[in-house]
Formats: sequence, C-alpha cells, structure tokens
Amino acid sequence: MRRTRFEDAPCPIARTTDLMGDWWTPLVMREALRGVRRFEDFQQSLQLSRGVLAQRLGRLVDEGLLARRRYEERPPRDEYVLTDKGRDFYAVLAAMWRFGEDWLWPEGEAPPIELVDRDSGERVEVRVVDERTGEPVDARRVRIAARK
Repeated sequence: MRRTRFEDAPCPIARTTDLMGDWWTPLVMREALRGVRRFEDFQQSLQLSRGVLAQRLGRLVDEGLLARRRYEERPPRDEYVLTDKGRDFYAVLAAMWRFGEDWLWPEGEAPPIELVDRDSGERVEVRVVDERTGEPVDARRVRIAARK
C-alpha cells in the first residue's frame, strides 16, 4: 500500500508529517539527539529490524537531518551524525515530549524519565513560544492565514 505524500503541501504541519513518515522516525531522531551514532547502537536501543532501521536512517540522510560519516574502512562502517537541520528537529520532539508528559499519563502520575539541563541538572519544562514576543503560543490566540 502506497502512502500519501505531503512533501509539496502548502501546510508546514503536513510537510513535517511527511518527513516524519511513521512512528519510528521520531524515535530514531530521539536516539540521534541522545548521542547515538552507530547502526548497531540504534538497533539495540530501539529493538528495530535491520531493514526498517536502514530505511529510516537512509531517509533521514536523504532529507538532510543526518549525515553519514565513515568511521572504519575495513570493513566499511558508517555512523550517522546530526546536521544543523537535524538538531533543529529537536523542537518538534520537545513539543511531542511536553504533550505526552501533560496528557498521556494518568492524573497525578509523571513519566519515569524527564528532560534536564546538561549543566545544572535542573528539570527543563518545554514551552512553545512566539520568538517575536516571547509569549507562549496558545491555540486560542492564533489562526492559520495566507502569507502576505
């Protein structure tokens, strides 16, 4: 079954959905952002078949979120490193994190893992803010409009 492609859609959400492709892609990116670089480490962490993982990594390289870099000649072995575009994808994952943390655990419970600042160790609470005003983005205050 062929999936519908949204790579040419006028909506940024549709194009990002097309990039994400399936449920494995954000998880592969999560691991890359955690510092995983080698195929075997991705596979061990995600418990994903080699074929599916190879497809997802290939797509992320093709889309410019990861770059393939040779780390061994014999046998030839590559690792996958984040590009600037890949690091910027963290904002997408952070928004997903916050939604999951707020809405996908029973009331009064919290996920067993959390985001913390690398230097201070303090908990990080993700918010999507308007860069222009610094105010949190609220769906009740925004609308989608044609660009002028």
